[in-house]
Amino acid sequence: MAQEITLSTATRTNLLSLQNTTGLIGRTQERLATGLKVNSAIDDALAFFKARNLNARAQDLASVKDGIMGGISVLRTATQGLEAIENVLKQMKALAQSAISAPESTTRAKLASQFNELRSQVDNLAEDSSFNGVNLLKNTTSNFDPGADMMTVKFNERVEPIGVNQLIVSGLTLGDFTTIMATSATATGAGTEVWGVTGQTAITAITGAIRAIDSALVTVRQAAQAFGTNASMLQIRADFTTNIINTLKGGAAELVNADLNEESANLLSLQTRQQLGTISLGIAQQSEQSILRLF
Repeated sequence: MAQEITLSTATRTNLLSLQNTTGLIGRTQERLATGLKVNSAIDDALAFFKARNLNARAQDLASVKDGIMGGISVLRTATQGLEAIENVLKQMKALAQSAISAPESTTRAKLASQFNELRSQVDNLAEDSSFNGVNLLKNTTSNFDPGADMMTVKFNERVEPIGVNQLIVSGLTLGDFTTIMATSATATGAGTEVWGVTGQTAITAITGAIRAIDSALVTVRQAAQAFGTNASMLQIRADFTTNIINTLKGGAAELVNADLNEESANLLSLQTRQQLGTISLGIAQQSEQSILRLF
């Protein structure tokens, strides 16, 4: 049976102190390496799980922010499309006004042809004003269901219907789209021929086209204003969500992040203590070594 080695009280005390110092040095070096004072639930369970919950919510809100920014892009695309359509409508109106004052029927017929070409561009601009598959200007369904093309933007991370904060933006309704497209009724097909005839018939047809354009301009401007207002509100929500994310991450960091300056000072202090502990252990053993001199 192996015999147990007996250490003096002074030696054992100094040895235990040196072991504790070595453990503290290891912990401090880990904090300096990771930048965290709480690396696991063992270090501080309460702080660890609080920080994890805060970071998890920050990640959820980051996804919400991505959705908000996507909604802003959809609205900006729709607004840019409406601005382009408004410019085209203004050109169409200018052509119609020129046709009224044109003395020759052939000139009015050419102006009507240009009018029709611009009218087709209105439809094309509405078709192309799409972002990530969402088009608020022209519905892609065959029967033009006004509820089919809309955009829903969530403002919080909740999934239950109760408590979900969101914005629903509807695209142009069937009536709005019909108003804008009604500018083609007096200058396409037989309308082109009407523009080319002489007398009051042509003037009446062209005047009707101008009235249709004026109505379309009102619709376009109202829709652009509504989309612009929604885009501004979404930008406010995006900025607010960004601030909330930063606050959550900052709170989590305060719970688990280490003060590197403090930990560096601690490491230097512990290394000094370790050196002194080694010296103290050597002094404690000198009394035992003095006994050997007696022999």
